[in-house]
Amino acid sequence: MDKEVDFPVSDNTAVNKADVVLVGAGIMSATLGSILRQLQPDWSISVFERLDAAAAESSDPWNNAGTGHSALCELNYTPQNADGSVDVTKAVNVNEQFQVSRQFWAHSVENGILTEPKEFVNPIPHVSFVHGADNVKYLRARYDALAGHPLFAGMEYTERPEEFAKRLPLMAAGRDFSDPVALNWTDGGTDVDFGALTKQLLGHIGSSGGTVHFGHDVKNLTQQSDGSWIVKVENLRTGAKKTVHAKFVFVGAGGGALHLLQKSGIKEAKGFGGFPVSGQFLRCTNPELIAQHSAKVYGKAAVGAPPMSVPHLDTRVINGKKGLLFGPYAGWSPKFLKEGKVTDLPGSVKPNNLMSMLGVGVTELGLTKYLIGELLQGPEDRIETLREFIPRATGGDWELITAGQRVQVIRKKGMGGVLEFGTAVINAADGTIAGLLGASPGASTAVPAMLDVLQRCFADRWASWEPQLKQMVPSLGVKLSDNESLFREVWDWSNKALQLEETAPVTAGATA
Repeated sequence: MDKEVDFPVSDNTAVNKADVVLVGAGIMSATLGSILRQLQPDWSISVFERLDAAAAESSDPWNNAGTGHSALCELNYTPQNADGSVDVTKAVNVNEQFQVSRQFWAHSVENGILTEPKEFVNPIPHVSFVHGADNVKYLRARYDALAGHPLFAGMEYTERPEEFAKRLPLMAAGRDFSDPVALNWTDGGTDVDFGALTKQLLGHIGSSGGTVHFGHDVKNLTQQSDGSWIVKVENLRTGAKKTVHAKFVFVGAGGGALHLLQKSGIKEAKGFGGFPVSGQFLRCTNPELIAQHSAKVYGKAAVGAPPMSVPHLDTRVINGKKGLLFGPYAGWSPKFLKEGKVTDLPGSVKPNNLMSMLGVGVTELGLTKYLIGELLQGPEDRIETLREFIPRATGGDWELITAGQRVQVIRKKGMGGVLEFGTAVINAADGTIAGLLGASPGASTAVPAMLDVLQRCFADRWASWEPQLKQMVPSLGVKLSDNESLFREVWDWSNKALQLEETAPVTAGATA
């Protein structure tokens, strides 16, 4: 959408009806709504967003790193085993999911659902960077484990300082190369503006008969005897309240999803808790530095740090303008949303999840220690961390920005709970309501996550939908890692449709 559009409905006390209600105007709701719009054009769809803009929370481009998470560079997806080998299972799985998203976006461009792909996706190399002899040995093992895999074709490896300086001049200047370095480099990466993508998808929902309401807060969800839902909504601009009668509800409200799922009373949400972690980035303000770097470079997380804390130096393309950010620096707030309330965390503690929350408090002491350390950092401490990537970094070239809140999933396990760094789909057994909890890799896997929602909640319709879904995602139901010819076919097709031709896989090589 070129501008924020609100498609209003009556704010009187009469009951409005909708086949589908989507809570939250972020990438998840936008993706699910756009898929359903094609599968069931006769269904009425209403989107309710408490803020005055689309994608204003986690999907906003400056509230995330915009990495098309495909495990090309993220070292937390390739842990090292005790014998020195590298486990690539999660990396392959994440890459498979991102290929599904790429295919849906390509189909949407070809069918006019998305326009101007350069507004939301651009080719950017994805790079893994380490230093120190042990880390270099690990990265070589990672390369050896991935380079022959069809989904990682084109990956390169180098330990040569001159090659490092050629590819990453900003990171090379002033670096002491007596400390060995290594890079895994893949040209087939992307930068994704999930805010722009969300707005385009919501624009299609609105222009094709759906309704999108900003400044509307969903206050409560109550199931009726026939399985349908009464959705209580307040217009935050006028204070008017309305009731919407919905056959299906999806809660894609980011950190706000847990509260609403708890209010719904479904048994499947019982025992779940959430642990909020805020993030900060340093954003470069010096155009000369921005021009010297064109890659997303991921390093290794500090010992004891959680997976979402992996440091990275990211080229961004937002509104057609190149940018550069570094982070994340973890913070903490009891809010579940950036625009949330300090009562969010205490208000989420219920009798059914109290033991889960307490259990995590005992088992995640390392996370607590890490967060305390992060909170004690001052401006110079943050710049010192940046110097691991840019040795000559100075504070005058960077500004600190606050990114989105991430509410990590706490799941009941035995008498306690376990903290999960990922996403979790929760749905009622009758398929009338579903929601998404968690974070990374989040937005990059929005399409497979929403297909999972559809398969869980509309099992009786899935078979009849499959032919059309396979037009949207040609590899649906097939592991591309087991079908290299199909992978090449959908890769070339999606590259062309998304104007990413220069990222086509090539023969992998090492230049150590």
